[in-house]
Amino acid sequence: MAEVLRLRGVRKAYGGGASPRVEVLHGIDLTLDDGDFAALIGPSGSGKSTLLNLIGLLEAPSAGEVWLAGQPVHAASDAVRTALRNRYLGFVFQFHHLLPAFSAEENVLMPVLAGGGRIGAGDRQRARALLERVGLAAHAHKRPVQLSGGQQQRVAIVRALMNRPRLVLADEPTGNLDSQTAHEVFALLRELNRDEGTAFLIVTHDPALAARCDRRLSIRDGLLLDGAG
Repeated sequence: MAEVLRLRGVRKAYGGGASPRVEVLHGIDLTLDDGDFAALIGPSGSGKSTLLNLIGLLEAPSAGEVWLAGQPVHAASDAVRTALRNRYLGFVFQFHHLLPAFSAEENVLMPVLAGGGRIGAGDRQRARALLERVGLAAHAHKRPVQLSGGQQQRVAIVRALMNRPRLVLADEPTGNLDSQTAHEVFALLRELNRDEGTAFLIVTHDPALAARCDRRLSIRDGLLLDGAG
């Protein structure tokens, strides 16, 4: 499998000058390959959010190297990071963040517009195929308020896959769902991981969910441990 993400000696600190300098991440090493399905667990304040922001190219490291799809991004400009983020990464959050004024299909198409593209027939075909894949073809023209919580999260998941990313970052994707719906959403992530070959990094507080992933990454006090699958 090809490598999609590599972090080497990554550190992140905040403050300096008049404020005390606080280092949140202390030399993180991590590699993710195409098709990986990994969980990231850790207590509040452990550095999970900071690590996710670095992997998602929302922040730059204070030191160390970050490579995405074979390209060095640790010293890249904001414009380059934005372009690479749109091309290679997808995002799923605890709260779906669907745009309420748009239909399910239009929400799925949003990454095309965010990447500066124009929506063509092929884009609409892929959006409809993805919605059909998750059982929402009949709901494509409904707005989010007309969908259940689980249906909204499924729209958010296929939206993350619209641009065929190599890595999807899922931050507590089942944290706002009841147990049965959470089980169904996790099964969907697993199915898409197998069938699309997309790598997933899932941040979760649920040890049972983490145990069902192939890798379990544990972060504590800014240090990362890679558990066996």
